[in-house]
Amino acid sequence: MDKFIKAYLDRAREGMGERTPAEIEYDNVVVEALNQGHPIQEALAIAGAKYPGEALQWDLDTISDIAAHYDYLKQHMAILKKVEPNRA
Repeated sequence: MDKFIKAYLDRAREGMGERTPAEIEYDNVVVEALNQGHPIQEALAIAGAKYPGEALQWDLDTISDIAAHYDYLKQHMAILKKVEPNRA
């Protein structure tokens, strides 16, 4: 694997930290909803309905940071599909 790609993937894994399978599934649902054009609040509601134990609590003070996190995750998942097509 290209050194640049490996370095990116290593940094991304560090930044996301350890996540449970349920957290990963919740995040995947949020990103899927965003990819379908839902705004972040709706995407969180969709994921929260499916995984209530993982649902994030947000308010007007935190929604921008949450949106930025999921925008990063959305872009990261798109990159993974390109560099590791069988994984994403």
